[in-house]
Amino acid sequence: MKHICWLTLILFVSSSALAQTGALRGVVSDQNSAVVAGAKVVVNGPSGLVRTTNSDKTGSYSFTGLPVGDYEVQASAPNLELAEPVKVSLKGGAQTLDLQLKVILAPEKVTVEENGAPSVSTDANSNASAQVLRGNDLDALPDSPEDLQAALTALAGPSAGPSGGQIFIDGFSGGQLPSKESIREIRINQNPFAPEYDKLGFGRIEIFTKPGTDKFRGSVYFNFANQFWNTRNPYALQKAPFLLKEYGGSVSGALSKRASFFLDVRRDEVDNGSIINAITLDPQTLAIINPFTNVFRTRQRRLGINPRIDYQLNPKNTLTVRYGFSRADIQGAGIGGFNLVSRGTHPKNTNHTLQITETAVLGKNIINETRFQFFRTYGPNVAYDSSPAIQVLGSFNGGGAQVGHSFDTRNSYELQNYTSIISGTHSWKFGARLRRETDDNISPQNFGGNFIFGGSDRRPSLDVNSRPICAGQPVLTPVTSIERYRFTLLMQQNGCSASDIRRLGGGATQFSINGGNPEIAGSQFDVGLFVGDDWRVRPNLTLSVGLRYETQNNIGDRRDFSPRFTVAWAPGSAKNPRPKTVVRAGLGVFYDRFSLSNRLIALRYNGIVQQQFVITNPDFFPAIPSIASLTAFQTTQTIQELSPTLRAPYVIQSAVSFERQLPFKTTVAITFANAHGLHMLRSEVKPGPVFLMESSGLYNQNQLITYLNSRVNKDISLSISYVLNRAMSNTDGLGTFPAKPNDFTGEYGPASTDVRHRFTLTGSVNIRWNIRRNPFVVVQSGSPFDLTVGGDLYGTTLFNGRPGIPTDLTKPGLIQTKYGLLDPNPTPDEKTLSRNFGRGSGTVTLNLRVTKTIEFGREGVGSAGPPSSGPGSGGPDRRGAPGVFNPGTSQGSSGSRISHRYNLSIAMSINNLLNHTNPGPIIGNITSPLFGHANQPSGGGGGFGGGGGLGFSEAANNRRLELQARFSF
Repeated sequence: MKHICWLTLILFVSSSALAQTGALRGVVSDQNSAVVAGAKVVVNGPSGLVRTTNSDKTGSYSFTGLPVGDYEVQASAPNLELAEPVKVSLKGGAQTLDLQLKVILAPEKVTVEENGAPSVSTDANSNASAQVLRGNDLDALPDSPEDLQAALTALAGPSAGPSGGQIFIDGFSGGQLPSKESIREIRINQNPFAPEYDKLGFGRIEIFTKPGTDKFRGSVYFNFANQFWNTRNPYALQKAPFLLKEYGGSVSGALSKRASFFLDVRRDEVDNGSIINAITLDPQTLAIINPFTNVFRTRQRRLGINPRIDYQLNPKNTLTVRYGFSRADIQGAGIGGFNLVSRGTHPKNTNHTLQITETAVLGKNIINETRFQFFRTYGPNVAYDSSPAIQVLGSFNGGGAQVGHSFDTRNSYELQNYTSIISGTHSWKFGARLRRETDDNISPQNFGGNFIFGGSDRRPSLDVNSRPICAGQPVLTPVTSIERYRFTLLMQQNGCSASDIRRLGGGATQFSINGGNPEIAGSQFDVGLFVGDDWRVRPNLTLSVGLRYETQNNIGDRRDFSPRFTVAWAPGSAKNPRPKTVVRAGLGVFYDRFSLSNRLIALRYNGIVQQQFVITNPDFFPAIPSIASLTAFQTTQTIQELSPTLRAPYVIQSAVSFERQLPFKTTVAITFANAHGLHMLRSEVKPGPVFLMESSGLYNQNQLITYLNSRVNKDISLSISYVLNRAMSNTDGLGTFPAKPNDFTGEYGPASTDVRHRFTLTGSVNIRWNIRRNPFVVVQSGSPFDLTVGGDLYGTTLFNGRPGIPTDLTKPGLIQTKYGLLDPNPTPDEKTLSRNFGRGSGTVTLNLRVTKTIEFGREGVGSAGPPSSGPGSGGPDRRGAPGVFNPGTSQGSSGSRISHRYNLSIAMSINNLLNHTNPGPIIGNITSPLFGHANQPSGGGGGFGGGGGLGFSEAANNRRLELQARFSF
């Protein structure tokens, strides 16, 4: 680490000392003095010299090594151009020439190529492995927040490192995912080693919302789906009910010459059939029902409102204020899979987001941004049934959900100040981010008690009527969890004593109950400081160095320095303005913060605020003992603590990529990435038992990522990626305990992120009659899963013991599996299976959207469409720009290419066109009748990570069709 820091310091000093002169540079802006990123700047000089460049994200451009002479400078961007070429006489040294572009007003119909040709460049933000979605590419994404997040995650690919990807909204972490109607642009995997970000860019998703327009524009939409045109879910015997109605719209325009607004409103109404696929007992005969399937109609409602105002305070300062409100209500959450109807809950959630950004142009080459975000999420969650929970492992979960009447209130504050400076061939950026989070949580979790039934190695003898004989001898044979539960009920009906029930292999495996104070509150603060420099050493060589420092309270770690280093080189002549090949290399350190929720768990279950009582082999089922009696008899308690040596985990990431410009407006990027994670979070059981959260885990990952981006013409664009991935670790997070206490043998194995193969394809194809087809394909291999015995083998109260590999194949109780004979009761001399030994099935998903657009009304000032998509295409970036308008862009369709006054789009969105069955999580309990199988489909919905909202599920049917209509003006 010290060597990396010294290398970073030397590079900073040397880059400043060797700055070159003899350049022409300046800032490209529009009529509102807003800087324009991605503008094309061309100089024509002596002897036919022609040089081309693009302005960076701060609007700055630079030419170096220009011979003395007279030059003509031209500049343009989508919807913008210079009034006339500018002539300048270059006499040596550095000269500054700022360029102001004006909005193009075209009286005739305007048709442009939305998806410009991708290119390769040594610019730090132009890595060809990045993807920028605008226009038709953005329109092709799903409308619901859950499907949108899943699609973006698929496009980002498997994240490098164990902590998953990260989503930023207008530069802020966390918050709630905005409606697609509000989104202007999405950037994926851009500049992965940038020091302004705490996490690696492989898997990073940046979302930017729309500003207002110069003229009044708007749109309305309605989406509809019903089960009658869908296919049956393969995990249900009957077709589940499904009804979807999504409607809303947006308006935008000018409030004055210095202010604009944008507003979108959406309402979602989804009735989803939650599918129960379990193994239960007939309440009358106690016969096993396998499978037991049922469908419960879950009512889901959501309202979202998102206004935004941009106000130009003066020619150099702009204020942007955005507010987001959402409210969600789900009646029947938590039902499905193993969970019976009695496990349902009724959660409600309300989110408020306030974002304020002030942008200041402090000089010709200096821009400062100050951003503030306040995010508040709160709401109750009420269980339908307050009775004790019954978990028959791998068969069904019954009784109450044991959430009681919970209520959570969380507030997040984030303050940023970033400054960008262009100095010669250097582009500096530095700043700070401060975050604070508070959480007040009321959670009577498991205050009603929970009985667990696992498998057994014996069963009772049976009479001629297949009824248990209380005085009989046990029969040594493997018994599944549902059989153990059934025999327990039968023996209780026969009047067997508790001791006989236990002797004959019956009775609950474990009982747990919590007591004490259900409320806990806490707060957390963290700060991040960074500085970085993109130095264009030569026109074909860019060196980027950066340093980031992070720290937080609640842990004692204060040494989190993160050096970053990247180089981008275009082989060949330095005078070539359009290189065909770029080679990149990067190295950096990335830290993860220890979350407030983990800290609150340790505070809550410290044995004082709340007590967790655990009784192994309880003989009082179904009676519930009082907390007072458990305390009096000094019943075993589990306590959770933080290790005194806990520190923030970090990943040392390195990557090398080869980028090539191919024919037919195509680029390809091949990247090898290595991640070495240290101090990963995991847990260990100490005597007591005490669950100790510690940071002693290890993570290693290698990825080979191939990304191809093609914009064949204005009608055809394709993006294809393939990832070959191998990830190994000895932890998958704080929920990972060693199977054997204090023994980490066999814990190092495939990580949960070890999805070996992943292929994605997205595109847009326009055919005759203005019909557009957007395919979305994801094919991936299976994820690893752990094999367990469904019992507490080592007295830790945990059910994570793994089966042994028997040395004596005649030993009673062995279980035959596709992995061979396994021993659910391994002896000390037997070798047990390693972590995540199993491997699930792969998935194949093909989604297709077909859209017909009808345009009518008089033609006026046309919308030339948004900036082109894809890496290297640039395009106006209003981040950090003091403008308040989005000139000429239709709000109804962010990719409108025509200038008709009205547009009507009718689309059919088809999820899982092939009707392929994609299994969900695989059941790894070898004593479950469903071992090695799934009981639900893959991807059943979910909320936006960090958003605090409620995720809607639309997984009632296997192939789902959705009719969509949109009218824009």
